[in-house]
Amino acid sequence: MKRYRMQSTMDITEAETQAQKTEAPRQFEEVSVVGMGYVGLPLALRFAEAGVKVTGIDIDTRKVDGLNSGRSHIGHIDSERIMSLRKKGLFGASSEFSLVADADAVIMCVPTPLGRNRDPDISYVLETGRSIAPYLRDGSLVVLESTTFPGTTDELLREVLEYGSKMIAGDGFHLAYSPEREDPGNPASCVSTVPKLVGGYTKACLYKAIALYRKAASDVVPVSSCRVAEAAKLLENIFRSVNIALVNELKIVYEAMGIDIWEVIDAAGTKPFGFMPFYPGPGLGGHCIPIDPFYLTWKAHEFGSSTRFIELAGEINTAMPTHVVKKVGEALNEIHRPLMDSSVLVVGLAYKPNVDDERESPSYRIMDQLKANGARVSYYDPYIPEIGMTREHSQWAGQKSVQWKEVVVSAFDVVVIATAHDCIDFQELADWAQCVVDTRNAMAGVELNGCRVIKA
Repeated sequence: MKRYRMQSTMDITEAETQAQKTEAPRQFEEVSVVGMGYVGLPLALRFAEAGVKVTGIDIDTRKVDGLNSGRSHIGHIDSERIMSLRKKGLFGASSEFSLVADADAVIMCVPTPLGRNRDPDISYVLETGRSIAPYLRDGSLVVLESTTFPGTTDELLREVLEYGSKMIAGDGFHLAYSPEREDPGNPASCVSTVPKLVGGYTKACLYKAIALYRKAASDVVPVSSCRVAEAAKLLENIFRSVNIALVNELKIVYEAMGIDIWEVIDAAGTKPFGFMPFYPGPGLGGHCIPIDPFYLTWKAHEFGSSTRFIELAGEINTAMPTHVVKKVGEALNEIHRPLMDSSVLVVGLAYKPNVDDERESPSYRIMDQLKANGARVSYYDPYIPEIGMTREHSQWAGQKSVQWKEVVVSAFDVVVIATAHDCIDFQELADWAQCVVDTRNAMAGVELNGCRVIKA
């Protein structure tokens, strides 16, 4: 096992020893995970597979009913995995927060979206805290995994839990923060193998949290505080956001010079040191990267600090769907067709390849803008056969993916590749489509056979 060191110079071996002493009477036999989404469900299943009895709590009764019937609502999680744990009595789901009273630890995996003005919305965190607080018992551990700004756990959540439980954090109950590091669609990424950061409100809280996560993760990385762990999660995603913004900007600059950004990245990638490739696209999607940087920008204002670099990256990435729509218009102009009343097929609704997660997907913004300009818009995504209800793009609810057939695809004036799923046959697309606007370089190496390809 790898060894990590905290700022306090206490290594993980010492922390584990303290954790074992602290947890002598209670070895986390039962755990509650609040939020059965893309973060909470995989985490709950991993703890159950480690022999811990887990109750997944969610206010969505459809999710609860499905899980108790052994059905997965997330594409990359097999229903058989859930059913097996159900049969062993290691996993169940409920909408009743009162079941927290039976748990040795409660892990919160609830949404932390942005408001309309890019201000953090931690209402789900605080409301969950209010819901579980009355059921906490002496020695209970509460861990927040939701991405948020530094100070959320040890200030705002702590106050809510103390008020509702009538106990003091670090004395009556214990409090910690451990950021999620889920990477949906990546088979190499799972709870058991990805290092788990843990920060505690007190040292005793930290020891308890280490003891908990050592049941599910092979590498537990202690840090000196909840705030360090919160800040580390933000840094991870800000790093990606800024570098993606850089290549998105360079794509436009190099395009004006007649230079292919994809070839440039491949060329630069031959350097064996000092370079890490990032790739352009139609914008950012997912719950983390488009959102998390603005948690820090908002919090920084409290301290009189500016975050111009982060905000600039956000502006660049947010503008990419508009750039794609512009390229669609240019592609149509070449055949003397206006965007208005033209038929456009968007390939890929999910925010990344090989997943059924369309949260914050730039495809929605591309579709919105195309429709606003009078285009007739359809989509194809084998992972998302029908669009459900979303907060910001409810006008698309109920629309179904078109069929992947020559007679269907060939009828569109232009096809936009927004997400390049591995299962999509791009050679067929080249054979069927008249014109393709490619935002992912998916058509590289494909025999075009008369199909026009415009990189965007």
